[in-house]
Amino acid sequence: MEATSFLHCFFLLFSSLLLLIFIRSWFPLSKPEFLLDCSEYSSWCTSKNRIQAKSGVALQTLKPKPKPIDHLTETPKHPLDPLTIQEINKVRSILSFYPPFLSSLPSIHSLSLDEPEKSTVLNWKRGDNLPTRKASIIAFLNDQSHVLVVDLDDNRVISHRVDPVSGYPILTDEDMSIATKIPLENAEFIGIITSRGVKISDLACISLATGWYGPDEEGRRLIKVQCFSKQGTANFYMRPIEGLTVTVDVDMKEVVKISHTGKDIPIPKATNTDYRYSVQNLNKPLNMKPINPISMEQPLGPSFSVEDGHLVKWANWEFHLKPDSRAGVIISQAKVRDPDSGKLRSVMYKGFPSELFVPYMDPSDAWYFKTYMDAGEYGMGLTAMSLVPLNDCPRNAYYMDGVFAYTDGTPYVRSNMVCVFERYAGEIGWRHSESPASGRSERPKF
Repeated sequence: MEATSFLHCFFLLFSSLLLLIFIRSWFPLSKPEFLLDCSEYSSWCTSKNRIQAKSGVALQTLKPKPKPIDHLTETPKHPLDPLTIQEINKVRSILSFYPPFLSSLPSIHSLSLDEPEKSTVLNWKRGDNLPTRKASIIAFLNDQSHVLVVDLDDNRVISHRVDPVSGYPILTDEDMSIATKIPLENAEFIGIITSRGVKISDLACISLATGWYGPDEEGRRLIKVQCFSKQGTANFYMRPIEGLTVTVDVDMKEVVKISHTGKDIPIPKATNTDYRYSVQNLNKPLNMKPINPISMEQPLGPSFSVEDGHLVKWANWEFHLKPDSRAGVIISQAKVRDPDSGKLRSVMYKGFPSELFVPYMDPSDAWYFKTYMDAGEYGMGLTAMSLVPLNDCPRNAYYMDGVFAYTDGTPYVRSNMVCVFERYAGEIGWRHSESPASGRSERPKF
């Protein structure tokens, strides 16, 4: 029962991490644009592309809620805490003085905590000195993948190997941005776009999985590019230039192949494809009774607490939670307190989605390669969007930021990436009562 209860809790927690992977812009992400500063107003926030949360509370009555963590001064409190801004900057400095990279700093594709051994973590107690902090790096330079470990206490690289295994590291925003620009310099591609009746200024292109497309393409970092018309709508995915796929070499910055099998497939019209709240026709009457707002109230506040930024405690459960660039979120050291003995019992040392595999399974030339590896090719944390209070998460939710590194090793913050909240799961179907034969008959009184 305890394992089942934890799996339920685990599912609810992961459901609070909303990842927008395949409907994002696929260009380098900057700080999301909000009508309000969501880092200050955690109880009320409205994005440009989402339906505004309705409430009877006037905006002027809301008070700014300070962020729980100051990332500029943040220090790790637990052996499994993610790397801080200061630690990521330190890694970048160490690599810049590392002899193999003196002439050119490699492209950083992954930079995260190199977690201590399990036995070390289990023996650590709150108040003890932290084990040696290390960083694990996957970098790309001169057509080779470099796997390194940096000791942050000794300020040095303690492990470095050139990965001989076939394959390439996770795609970066820079890779995807370069890939979408390469076709724009190809005359054949420009001619196809013009013949399909699309202006270059209305073109929106996305870069898809690197994949493997046959022995002739072995040893090259190739990306498939497909394009859409954004004319008349923000939802360009509804207007694909079907049958047009461009294979590009992201390192050589050249077009390898153009497949154009959709010449006779018309581009869908833009009518009624814009999903944004600001462009909806809200003046016409609805053929339905409006639905009143629904809110779960917690007059005494939430029942869970978060200590040191990552230790979540709820009822007789506690676990370490952190955002992760690849897995999205990681739950570690999940424990339950035995109601009889009062002792904490270990349920799970570490849990996370190792991969989400999405095969489209269409054999046509424009679709066969679409077998997304969400974690391995894009990073479920790297492609996560900032959550909007009252739209994505209810009142009393606790928000965690992700701290990641750009391709050049510079740290940045993905604000409000994870939210933790309670959800009432009571259902009338779970209620149990005996029949009148048990002597518990309840007769109505008049």
